Amino acid sequence: MRILITNDDGINAPGLEALYDIATEVAGPGGEVWTVAPAFEQSGVAHCISFVHPTMIAELGPRRFAAEGSPADCVLAALGHVMADALPDLVLSGVNRGNNSGENAMYSGTIGGAMEAALQGIPAIALSQYMGIGTAQLADPFEGSRKHGPEVIRKLLAHDVWGHGDDFRLFYNVNFPPCDAASVLGVQVAPQGRRQDVRFEVEAYDAPNGRRFLWVLGGPQTGPATPDSDVDANMKGYVSITPMRPDLTCHDSMTKLRGAFQQG
Repeated sequence: MRILITNDDGINAPGLEALYDIATEVAGPGGEVWTVAPAFEQSGVAHCISFVHPTMIAELGPRRFAAEGSPADCVLAALGHVMADALPDLVLSGVNRGNNSGENAMYSGTIGGAMEAALQGIPAIALSQYMGIGTAQLADPFEGSRKHGPEVIRKLLAHDVWGHGDDFRLFYNVNFPPCDAASVLGVQVAPQGRRQDVRFEVEAYDAPNGRRFLWVLGGPQTGPATPDSDVDANMKGYVSITPMRPDLTCHDSMTKLRGAFQQG
């Protein structure tokens, strides 16, 4: 198996090192793991692409490349250039330092990388490690994802439901709970949830030269969330798996909306 890995924390992130180990185990002795990751941190860039300027790419070692762009750029660079002669069988994005459950999924560059792979017709999984009190004192905060990641990926591959034909292909959002590997209680398939009263905000800062800057701040990650959602599962000690697709249509509103515009 040929696996492409990327992330949004950057080419030197410890989570990417963890993902390399996970991917190597999944690929097996005869497999290959290729890395095309951002040269610099790209957290929060979602599914953006560098549409109006070129992306510089550098080979850092065998099957290891850094691109000055977003995770989606990195996937495009891999499929269109680095691995163009033999495309990957699977794209893994992560392991993100911090969860991409709930509303975080909408901002995530980790998910953006997996989404781009799905748009290109390649099976893809985004993986993120929830951080918290349970991981703060660990020698390896990615212990849970290292331990349980390979089995989760293998089961998703065996399940083999990715979407085909002209439809938007599925990809999977996997979040590991904020605890050590031994404390993980299992796996739950759960929908994307939302933390109550949690939104991104900005905080102003006045520099000594008089210029004003704005810092983007995230909200608390441990508050109450939608019951039986990905956030809820993670906070209870479970790995969450959420099937997603690059389709933002609210299908359950279509009939009612059509009726409103067909009246009179």
